[in-house]
Amino acid sequence: MFDKKATLAIPGKDAIDLPIYSGTIGPDVVDVGALTGQGMFTYDPGFVSTAACESKITYIDGGKGVLLHGGYPIEQLANESDFLETCWLLWHGELPTADEKKDFVEKITMHTMVHDQMNSFFQGFRRDAHPMAILCGVVGALSAFYHDSLDINNEKHRNISAIRLIAKMPTLAAMAYKFSIGQPFIYPRNDLSYAENFLNMMFGTPCDDYKVSPTLAKAMDKIFILHADHEQNASTSTVRLAGSTGTNPFAAIAAGISALWGPSHGGANEAVLDMLNEIGDESRIDEYVAKAKDKNDPFRLMGFGHRVYKNFDPRAKVMKQTADEVLGELGLDNDPLLKIAKRLEQIALEDDYFISKKLYPNVDFYSGIILKAMGIPTSMFTVIFALGRTPGWIAHWNEMIVDKSRIGRPRQLYTGPTQRDFVQIDKRK
Repeated sequence: MFDKKATLAIPGKDAIDLPIYSGTIGPDVVDVGALTGQGMFTYDPGFVSTAACESKITYIDGGKGVLLHGGYPIEQLANESDFLETCWLLWHGELPTADEKKDFVEKITMHTMVHDQMNSFFQGFRRDAHPMAILCGVVGALSAFYHDSLDINNEKHRNISAIRLIAKMPTLAAMAYKFSIGQPFIYPRNDLSYAENFLNMMFGTPCDDYKVSPTLAKAMDKIFILHADHEQNASTSTVRLAGSTGTNPFAAIAAGISALWGPSHGGANEAVLDMLNEIGDESRIDEYVAKAKDKNDPFRLMGFGHRVYKNFDPRAKVMKQTADEVLGELGLDNDPLLKIAKRLEQIALEDDYFISKKLYPNVDFYSGIILKAMGIPTSMFTVIFALGRTPGWIAHWNEMIVDKSRIGRPRQLYTGPTQRDFVQIDKRK
């Protein structure tokens, strides 16, 4: 129910009363649904001022640098929880009990294998195919293997699909990487944690017994947590829009993966490494900082500032500490690119220009450094982002189904030609 209203005065028409709704926290929203009856729509390119849905999953206050999942601050989840517990929280809205978590972890562990025919499915891709192209294809293809859980109106089916997607995404991601470098696929192991399993499938081979570093596994788990959900971003909105048609969850998540692939979204940490490679040497840092400050220069420092956070990205605080731990573990303080990154970080945190514009290092900056230090190629960065974001996509898809949301149908401001008659080809000029 609403207890406030706004009155919109439209020239030549009667004034319209528009309900104003208040959430538990955050800005109020104006319900503009009544405009349609007056033959009018709102105009909001990019939907930056439009609330397209109601949600209980995640809350962001960009001005204050706040990110909450189910009311819990992201810093607390990253430091006190783990990824699978966060997955449960996003899906159920509450942290699991000890028994619930144990049961959930066991279910995820027992569903990490993929159908054996998926192995031959990979052979249809070129070896030099981008891992994101492969991931888009194989995730969408999961619906061809699991016909028993595609009734989106059946809660049990939705739960089964969620478990399968969260469990199999690391396996598929690692398979995409192994295929691209010509190495055999490594099967998941039930004795390893979620993050340990992913690293083992990425870097293990049949020839040796790969030892997973606890520090690297902890860092990877935090990367997954910090990417698990970020409210109504481009890829999540894509999942909701695709899901609103009634399509199966695998197709909806594949749509989200496609949206995430864009360099303005999931490819941001890959762009950080491209920028570091462009700078190339510590001696050129001052030159590139000057270019970044020049509003007439097209060069941009990638990984600094954030469209949502007008303060420090709360996820970046956690990632900075993790980056320091990983670099210390691997002894990479003298790596040329990482030395450039650390110097840029110092400048951004001390230079008045960056401080005044709040261009602080964001989560993409630090995650890019960590993944580079781990030996993960930049082509896999967005794949890992997709892996981490999967529980958020699934939670929003499920919430949309439960809420019986209408099919998405954005409007437009048409600026093309008015109606005209067809002209025969021999009379066209």
